[in-house]
Amino acid sequence: MEIKAKAFRILDANINRASEGLRVMEEAARFVLDKNKQTKRLKELRSKVRKLGQGLNIPLQHRNSREDVGRDSFTPSEANRLSLADIFSASAKRTQEALRVLEEFSKLVNLTAAKKFKKIRFAVYAIEKLLYDQIDRFE
Repeated sequence: MEIKAKAFRILDANINRASEGLRVMEEAARFVLDKNKQTKRLKELRSKVRKLGQGLNIPLQHRNSREDVGRDSFTPSEANRLSLADIFSASAKRTQEALRVLEEFSKLVNLTAAKKFKKIRFAVYAIEKLLYDQIDRFE
């Protein structure tokens, strides 16, 4: 498989990962904290990630979830969610990591997208900081 095809596979997986993480954060902002502004912002960021992904024109033929060697990976830390704050924090970190991967690998296909993924990553850092203490106090 050529390098660009491998990059597309990585980009596809991380667009999904970032979107899923943003959705978990959005649900916490919406249903746990009742924060309308942050809920809307997280939804907006999730939409931007999806649109940027569509703009990369990633052929779905590169998706191979059935044979993904990481498909059944489940670390002890993934099973260790004892609070809403743990769930929120894990989702924020997963989202940030996925956005960093998107930033780096999209440089192979679209530098403008890479810069936008970076901006989204820093927006997620800010929202995480703003909401984490509030969720932690909610417990």
